[in-house]
Amino acid sequence: MMRATVLPEPQLEFGGGARHVDPRHGLVDYGPAGAATKAIRAGIVGTHDAIDGLMRWFDKCRQPVAAKNSRLGRLFVPFPGFDDGVGFRSTLVFDSRLQRPIRARDLHRLAGLNPEAAVHEAVALYAEQLAVLDEEPGCDVILVARPDDLPERLTTAPQGRGAPRQNPLAADFRDLLKAASMRGSRPIQIVRRTTWDPAFKPPGETERRKIQDEATRAWNLHTALFYKAGGVPWRLPRETGDLTSCYVGITFYRSNDAATLQTSVAQVFNQRGDGVIVRGAAAVVSSDDRQPHLARDDARALLQDALRRYKDEHRNLPARLVVHKSSSYTPDEADGLRAAADDAGLDVLEMLWLPSSDPLRLFRAAEHPPLRGTMLTLTPQRHVLYTKGSVPFYGAYPAMYIPSPLSFRTVETESSPEALAAEILALAKMNWNQTQLDGHDPITLRTAESVGRILRHLGPEDRPQGRYAFYM
Repeated sequence: MMRATVLPEPQLEFGGGARHVDPRHGLVDYGPAGAATKAIRAGIVGTHDAIDGLMRWFDKCRQPVAAKNSRLGRLFVPFPGFDDGVGFRSTLVFDSRLQRPIRARDLHRLAGLNPEAAVHEAVALYAEQLAVLDEEPGCDVILVARPDDLPERLTTAPQGRGAPRQNPLAADFRDLLKAASMRGSRPIQIVRRTTWDPAFKPPGETERRKIQDEATRAWNLHTALFYKAGGVPWRLPRETGDLTSCYVGITFYRSNDAATLQTSVAQVFNQRGDGVIVRGAAAVVSSDDRQPHLARDDARALLQDALRRYKDEHRNLPARLVVHKSSSYTPDEADGLRAAADDAGLDVLEMLWLPSSDPLRLFRAAEHPPLRGTMLTLTPQRHVLYTKGSVPFYGAYPAMYIPSPLSFRTVETESSPEALAAEILALAKMNWNQTQLDGHDPITLRTAESVGRILRHLGPEDRPQGRYAFYM
């Protein structure tokens, strides 16, 4: 029953209920779906030089930033400026009281340490200043100017979940500082010097790393800050008569204290894009399929906790729950999830398995990769979907590497595979770190790896922050 189709590009909702397929065009034309405060108060932690450089660049971005010179005018969009009359309809406000400098000589002293010790010492320096800022009133989000010459964990070109990393358990400045920030009440945004100083080349690099054009950098960073300050840049539209839906991604990560222990985590999102993170019980890697699985009661408890946190945040429960799981479902897991849905009185529960990779590839009779939205049905349960690919609206493929499709298996569903695929395609656009249409995973699983890398630095008694903004 092999069947191929191309799904239309999902629309997003912006200010006044207006819709557009592209985040940047929608924000320019209609404004954000839900405003943060008119004035976002930003703290900054970094060296004096970095604080000055960041503030100069953000001051420049109050005005429009020209797009990259290209014939692809829909792909490279001018940044409209971050002001209360355009784009996000908001401004960034800086106050010297919310600036916490790190002495350059304290960072220079780290040069003689081994890489792991240097990262830990740097995190301690920054975490101390984050703690001071957390006591200051009137701060919405904190910018962290990353040290220029700390060792970096090397990565391969990302192709989606499961992309190999070099030494994934090594100390990483971002992961450790994000974990330390869980003790505070404000999300942080870590910024590299190359964002505001594209001519900078980190010490030890033989070639300057490729960076995005300035307008794209401005789009991505301001979108993240706007979301972290409580704004809603865009959301999924909801048609009249649709059930209110909640999306839960269930993934697993290795803890620090035992390399073989797999801990479950649920990432929960509503149609607005509001997200909460819930840590669950330890899992066991099955000898049958070498994948992590939960016991029935633990699966039930994880989903119960996720729904409880969802209700605490949104004051109600959804009518429909869609579960995206990174490993297959055992009968016990499926039964536990059903029990949790029944306990909450949910009308609809749909369960999908999204494997991290699929060997199948499609090719077009053209120079460009398959169209984004291309879906191939192999069996009634097995499907592949190109969430990355050539975008007709751009007239181009907006990424650097050959895209791999996203595989999904329907386990227990009521919607059609095409409707579920369209939903996955839309959820791949709910990414407030990126404003171009080149995301591979839906938001339910997109940050699974980074969330796990942060949570593994928390002890069993440490309560992680619930807001998704703390992890992105």
